Amino acid sequence: MDLRQLFATNLRRIRHERKISQEGLAHDAEVDRVYMSRIERGVTHVSLEIIGKLAEVLEVDPAEFFRKAARSGARKKAD
Repeated sequence: MDLRQLFATNLRRIRHERKISQEGLAHDAEVDRVYMSRIERGVTHVSLEIIGKLAEVLEVDPAEFFRKAARSGARKKAD
């Protein structure tokens, strides 16, 4: 499991759910927009400080960035 990619995917999903642009999030979290792009592509390491800032701006628990997505195609148990 690649934690950077998991973080990036969840960050992007949460940002879209909140209808916040990448530039807006970068501004509110006080990070460079290019750096934000690299985070969302999973090509750079993210410090705990930045994770905290992003969680605060997006109003989520930092653990939300590391949750695995529920499998939408999972089979249901036969009754």
